Parts: sequence; C-alpha cells; structure tokens
Amino acid sequence: MKNFIAHTDDIRQEMLNSVNKSSIDDLFKHIPVLFKEFKMDNPLSELETQKRIKALSKKNKTDYISFLGGGVYNKFIPAAVNYTAQRFEFLTAYTPYQPEISQGTLQVIYEYQTMISRITGMDIANASMYDGGSACAEAVLMAHRINRGKLNKALISNKLNPEYKEVIKTYAWAKDIELKWFDELPDNVSDACCVLVQYPDYYGEIYQLKKPDTTFIVCANLSALSVINPPAEADIVVGDIQPLGIPMNFGGPHAGYMACKEVYMRQLPGRLVGRTLDADGKQAFTLTIQTREQHIKREKATSNICSNQSLIALSATLYLSLLGEKGFRETGIISANNAHKLSQMLQEKGIKTLNKNFFNEFVIEVKDSDMFLSRLKETGILGGIKLNNKQILVCATEMNSDEDINAYVEQAGKI
Repeated sequence: MKNFIAHTDDIRQEMLNSVNKSSIDDLFKHIPVLFKEFKMDNPLSELETQKRIKALSKKNKTDYISFLGGGVYNKFIPAAVNYTAQRFEFLTAYTPYQPEISQGTLQVIYEYQTMISRITGMDIANASMYDGGSACAEAVLMAHRINRGKLNKALISNKLNPEYKEVIKTYAWAKDIELKWFDELPDNVSDACCVLVQYPDYYGEIYQLKKPDTTFIVCANLSALSVINPPAEADIVVGDIQPLGIPMNFGGPHAGYMACKEVYMRQLPGRLVGRTLDADGKQAFTLTIQTREQHIKREKATSNICSNQSLIALSATLYLSLLGEKGFRETGIISANNAHKLSQMLQEKGIKTLNKNFFNEFVIEVKDSDMFLSRLKETGILGGIKLNNKQILVCATEMNSDEDINAYVEQAGKI
C-alpha cells in the first residue's frame, strides 16, 4: 500500500463539485436508508437469533407445484451434486491463481469449459460468467471489440429475456453503444457490431437461425440444446447455466456461460483454463491467455470482470457428469413431452396456446391473467409468468408429474 495516497479535502471537494454536490452528506442524501436511520431491536444471543431466523423462514412457502420458467427452471438435481460441491476442498477455495496448489479446481473448470463447448457446438468456452444477463452484455462488448470499436450500434431482439435487456442497457450506456431493438431482423445490418437473439426465444418459440452479415450472438437455453441442434450459425453463444443442476434459490445466485469460435478466443472476457504438460511431462492445468486487468495493462483488458462462478460451474459439471449425454438428453425429452402434453390438454379445455414450435415453454391466452394465476395459486399451483393482461408464459420440466399436469388442467378448466 506504499503507493496509496488518500484524497485530500481539496480533491474530495473537486469531485463533489463535478456532480454538483456540496458535501458527502449531500451526495448520499437521496439514499433512503442510512445507518443512523436503522431502527434496530435489542441485541440477541446466538440461540435467540436462530429461533428468530427460523420463524421468519417459515413465512416462505416452498411447497407449490411450479410451472414457472422465464430463465429459472425447476430441475431435478442428483444428491451427489450438492454433496460433492460442499466438500471443503472446493467450498473454501477462493481463487485458482497458483496452479501448483489448485489443480483440482482448475481441472474442474477445464472440464466445465469442455462440456459447454460440446453442448453449444462452439470451439471454446470461458470459466463462466456472473449470470445470463452479464454474459449477454459482455458478448455485446466482445462483438464491439471484434469490430475494433468502429461500429457503435448493436441490434437486440425484443424477444430476449427482459432482465437481460436491462443489464445490456447498462453496459451499452457505459460504452456509448447504441441499442436498436427489433421484432424482425432488418435486411441491412452492416452498420451494427452484432445481432443478439435468444434461442428458443423468451416466449419459448423455436425458429430457424440465420447468420447475419455481422457478429452473431445467440443466447441459448442449455436444456433445450439437449434436444434441438446447437446454434452452429453463431459466433458467440451465451446464457445461464442454472438449468444444469443449480437450484432455483428464489432467483439466485446462478451463473452465466460464454462460448465462441476459436478465432475470437483472445476477446473472451474473464478466466480461461488450459491443459498443458509440467516439467516432468505430466498433465497439468493452468490459467491461460490472460485478458483480465489483474494480469495485464488495464487498458488492454477485455473486461473488468475479475472472477468466475467456480462453485456453481462445479455444480454444473457434476450434474452433467452424473447424467451423462444420454441422461441429459432424456431430461430434455421428458421436459418437452410434459410441456406439449400440458399445452394439448389446456387447448382441449379451450385455452389457446400461441406457440407453433416450442421446447418446454409456451404462451397461453386467458381472459384475465391476474385472476387466472391467483386462482391457481390458491390451489397450490404457480401457473406461470404474467406477460400482459391476457397472456401467460408457462413452463414444464421433468419435475412436473402427470398428477401435477392434471391438477393444472383441472383447475384451469374451472376458471
């Protein structure tokens, strides 16, 4: 810390003046909750704290039958996944900087990268991203770099996950990248650094991918790729790895993935693990092609993303290892069959499905979305995600039994 010099009062005031603030208190006054405003109860002992937390946790209702999707899915997770991931060798490891003491962690990341590459059909994958949204946003920045920053417009599908859209907006704003949203891809994309689409799209629809005349980014559902062809037309494939053995966790934490063609390897953000030979000629794993600001000159870094979701990537690797290619495909087939069965039975009840081709998510049309979902919830069923007053996104996975599907249809028919 010898090179650290604290800000002087003059420097602080200059910084405050640049944002039209007179003091530190003035800078933070818009934040509604400050420490001085906390209304804290009297201190509790450890025993009392445990009892209080348990009482609060009972307010969470987790025994619903779930037909929720939209990026977070209720998937079966073999018990061995969590058991192995919780071992102290993995759980307490902070970061795999030193290959001589982190071979286990580095090998897991390498295997994870290999699995993601095989599923997506890409040449190479990085060690994981923070989540699906940041993976999409980083892919846009990556495409901007690939085009040497000359094209400052990105074309983004309106049928992308709404949460991912918001993350992309923030990243693009910081890099002065103009975002253009489309329903139908325009014929001329030569002035754009990239085109980003979701596959299947947020509404569950599967469609024919067509390579545009610019960098092509596909945000893909990995579970769907167990059944449908990988997006070979893409230059970069991104998404969330939550479907690979990661609990729903009330919305997180999850993790993202990013894979690409080999020609773009040096533009990948974050970590990348490679396999090599040590001085004795034995197999060894190490971080390679360092593009992070912690290893190279900051202005040459591809991203300021400084870590990866190692533990969650480990869980995904364990999940895929336990299921194998056959099991992974079987879970996808079961999910698809359940979704198509539910769709067919709902249509027989007069509830219209708006999709033509879908994997395990589809949109239904009802008279009143709020009433429909509320009535289902009263019977212990989470019926889907409200899209608007008349449309609901419904999802089925291998976790939905015939009894669950029948219950959904029976209750829906009464509404």
